[in-house]
Amino acid sequence: MATQEDTATVPGIAVSAVGAALHSWRPSDPRLFSRSEVRRQTGTYSSAIPAQLAAWSPTLTSELGADLEDATRALSDFDRHASLALGMENATLGPMSAILLRTESASSSQIENLTVSAKQLALAEIGAGASPNSQTVLGNVRAMEAAVALTERLSVDAILTMHRELLTHQRGMEEHAGGLRRELVWIGKGNAGPREADFVAPQSELVPSALDDLLTFANRVDLPALLQIAVAHAQFETIHPFVDGNGRTGRALVQVMLRASGFASQTTVPLSAGLLTDLDRYFDALGAFRAGDAEPIVRTFAGAARFAAAAGGDLVDALRSAFDESRELLAGVRRQATGLRLLPLLIGQPIVDSAFVQRALAVDAVTANRALSLLTERGVLTEQTGRRRGKVWQHSAILDALEDFAAGTRRARR
Repeated sequence: MATQEDTATVPGIAVSAVGAALHSWRPSDPRLFSRSEVRRQTGTYSSAIPAQLAAWSPTLTSELGADLEDATRALSDFDRHASLALGMENATLGPMSAILLRTESASSSQIENLTVSAKQLALAEIGAGASPNSQTVLGNVRAMEAAVALTERLSVDAILTMHRELLTHQRGMEEHAGGLRRELVWIGKGNAGPREADFVAPQSELVPSALDDLLTFANRVDLPALLQIAVAHAQFETIHPFVDGNGRTGRALVQVMLRASGFASQTTVPLSAGLLTDLDRYFDALGAFRAGDAEPIVRTFAGAARFAAAAGGDLVDALRSAFDESRELLAGVRRQATGLRLLPLLIGQPIVDSAFVQRALAVDAVTANRALSLLTERGVLTEQTGRRRGKVWQHSAILDALEDFAAGTRRARR
């Protein structure tokens, strides 16, 4: 990878622009649309031809190279901080990773205008949330779980697994889960056809070879990690390999590559929260990439990484504080008591019912209910009444920390 000094005339990071191919289109069922809409959507249109990335060699300015190093260091520091705040041997590390993963999943979904509160998502996890959005976002959680569980080289099968977990929980999309598209898709207006779309994805027959090229690029080990991740994500969104769920799967891909880079090996970085702070910049950067300039998407990811590290660190501290305060409330409780064993799990699942406790700790109903009663009496949990489907208990301080994180992301939005 070459490096050059900054000058006033230095262009962005040059990458081959997306090509174009002309095709013809006519609405498949004109009866569903007005005459004027049929006329507008009948004729030629241009679809994308993805550029090849496998052997791409980017040239960076020294300033951008330093920015990437700083952002990568911030991610590494966050990963280390999360681990040290909990202790590698601490039982809270797994639940903390779970809640950070869920936070990232919720932020990624919010980019697609799928919004749920921390409470709604926690209820959905125990089968007590009925809203369509909570179930859809829960699918994104499962996709992220599949992403961070991936240990082998990134492959098409791994991407299909993530997508299958994502769409299996999205009503009406189950038949498309885990399968590459066999139809044309586009972004923007025009239900009747692609002629007025903002972006028309590649023809479906180009998708397999484009993914193979992308994966060759994504598995390289000679590039700055954040640059590689940002560009791989942009290329994935250009290929748009699925009927739906491309953005969320593409951001799950980011987590796979972050784990593989070694800079975020212990926890899930809430990088989508950073992207969420300036969606116009994110979408404009994807457009610039398709036009032949990778610098905007690389800078966008560097900024998102810095935000994720800072805000994520604050969230870790708030969750640790809530955990420590709860430990104090349980002073004197026998070390092996079920209530004390349940406490770490509340970080990852701040709303529970008796069935959850029974499954998670392998205890019977009597023991589970006794533990819930203890934590309620000590002020750790609050029973939520008025529910038709059984009682649930919540850890309000943990939910407040998660809502504060979401509110901070909203305040940072431009």
